[in-house]
Amino acid sequence: MEFHGNLRLFLLFFIEGWKIYRNPQLESGHTPVYYWRGKMKAMFFYTTTNERQLPYRSIWHTSAIIQMTVLFVSMLYALTESVGDNVQIGRDLAFIIGVFYIIFKMYYFLWYGDALDEVINDLETYHPWTLKGPSKVNFRPRKRWYFMMGLIVASIWSIFLCIFVVLLITSPIWVQQQNLPFHAAFPFQWHNRSIHPISHAVIYLSQSFLVAYGITWLLCMEGLSVSIYAEITFAIEVLCLELRNLHQGCDGNEQLRMKTNQIVMIHQKIIEILNRINNVFHGTLIMQMSVNFSLVSLSVLEAMEARRDPKVVAQFAVLMILALGHLSMWSFFGDMISRESLKIAGAAYEAYDPNKGSKEVYRDLCLIVRRAQKPLIMRASPFPSFNLINYTAILNQCYGILTFLLKTLD
Repeated sequence: MEFHGNLRLFLLFFIEGWKIYRNPQLESGHTPVYYWRGKMKAMFFYTTTNERQLPYRSIWHTSAIIQMTVLFVSMLYALTESVGDNVQIGRDLAFIIGVFYIIFKMYYFLWYGDALDEVINDLETYHPWTLKGPSKVNFRPRKRWYFMMGLIVASIWSIFLCIFVVLLITSPIWVQQQNLPFHAAFPFQWHNRSIHPISHAVIYLSQSFLVAYGITWLLCMEGLSVSIYAEITFAIEVLCLELRNLHQGCDGNEQLRMKTNQIVMIHQKIIEILNRINNVFHGTLIMQMSVNFSLVSLSVLEAMEARRDPKVVAQFAVLMILALGHLSMWSFFGDMISRESLKIAGAAYEAYDPNKGSKEVYRDLCLIVRRAQKPLIMRASPFPSFNLINYTAILNQCYGILTFLLKTLD
């Protein structure tokens, strides 16, 4: 029964999403963030204090991290076998960077799991407001659009994830001179199939499980993170619509005053939640910027090194596209938050009507305009903010590296 319950919890986002897609009158009772959290709970790796107090959770968290660390160390040790083969070293380094990123996030959210959970609960608290808001403006169609887009992206991610995991696990079957999904080495040649077939089989099964589990967990964490920023963006859109329809449904100055007070508090809450989100994801934002830039640079270097071998060039070209795609996704959402937050000032200015309201109402609107002059950003100091401008700068830097390598190698 527990297995079926966890399986349903893991698939709940798709189950509810399909029902909502088939019936436009239905609406989700939760944010996508809630469903991504449920997936991580179903995998037994949602690292909050309450979760760790459940039976066997803390033991499993420790065991999973130890297994991932052993995998990482064995991959580092295998680099000694690739010395002299620059292409193989490049492949090894690419997977080592990817596994290190997963391990870093696992360790990181052991410390920040409670803070992340508080943010999710705050977003869940404001979910009814983002459906209808305090006024008579109906936001349900826009909310439905956000939910369905999240469902479509999650479905596409899941399909490509399954394909990637299957290809990685079965790679020893169709790739010559590869005995394991990841190139790894152990003492006493335990990874050698001809010498130690039993230990090789155990390592093979262990790597297959860890790659499936680790990448699936990473997908859930990335989906959770992106959904959090998407919810903040939508809350900003709702706030702008509320300001543009400020005078609707207000019969007198007292109601108008109460409504502007509520909007000011919600604006302040959005700023507060975004600051907390940036604090929670500070380390992971820095790491994913570093990891993506490292993978892009490594891909360019290896593609240039093996530029006369189309198969190798294609492999590293795919890796570069994946790294740039991951970085572009975060840059897109960061840029969207900044652009939408700047619209708040314009919406507050449009809400000003000299024939309605009082000095207190005007003061609240001025306060909103003043706060909205500084855009809300997705940032992890000392790195620049995540937006399309800085993303373009990274592309220019990569192009500069490519040009330099071409001139050097030729």
